Amino acid sequence: MRPPQPRPHGLPLAGYGARLVARLIDLGVVFLLNVVVNGWFVWRYVEEFTPYFREVFRRGLANNPSTEGLPQPGEQAGGLQVAILLIATALWFAYEVPAMAGNGQTLGKRLMGIRAVPVEADQPLGFGRALRRWSTLGLPTLLWYCCGLGLLLQLVDAASPLFDQPLRQALHDKRAQTVVVRLPHAPGAGTGTATPHDPANPPGDTP
Repeated sequence: MRPPQPRPHGLPLAGYGARLVARLIDLGVVFLLNVVVNGWFVWRYVEEFTPYFREVFRRGLANNPSTEGLPQPGEQAGGLQVAILLIATALWFAYEVPAMAGNGQTLGKRLMGIRAVPVEADQPLGFGRALRRWSTLGLPTLLWYCCGLGLLLQLVDAASPLFDQPLRQALHDKRAQTVVVRLPHAPGAGTGTATPHDPANPPGDTP
C-alpha cells in the first residue's frame, strides 16, 4: 500500500498544477512591470541589433549565405543587456520577496489558494528565508546572457517538484526549508490564515 500523503501542519500539499499556474500569474505581473520600467532599454537594445538582422534577412531572400561584412551591434548593446537583466531581476525581487516574507503568498499563490510555509512551523517565512527561496530561482536571470544557462537552471528548478517525494519541494523550497500547502476553502482561506484543527480529526503526518 502507498504511504499516506504528508500533511504539513495539518494542510494538504499543493498540487503541481496549482503551483505552475500561480507561478505563471506571477511571471505575468513581473512581465508587465518590465514593460513599464524596462521597455525603453529593451527598445534601445533591439535598435542596436536591427541593422544586423535586416541584412541577414535580405541576404537570406537573395540566397546569399555569406556572413562577411554584416553590420555589428553598437557599443551600447552589451551595457543595455546588462541593464535589462539587472532591472528585470530587481523588479522580480521587489515583487516577490516582501510578499513571501509577510504571509508566504504572492498574487498568484493567493489567487490559487496556496501558501509557502516553513517545514518546521506554520509561521511567516521572514525576510531571510524568503530571500533564500527567491534567490535560487530568481538570481539565475542574471545568467540569461550565458547561452541561456540561467533559463535552463530556472526550468530545472520549476520542474523539480515533480520528482521530489514526499513533500514535493522545488529546489528553492529545499534551500529555504519551505513547503507549499493548499489552504482550506473556508472564510479567511485566501488571506493565508489556516483554520483551527478539529481535535476529533487529527491533522495527519506533520514533518
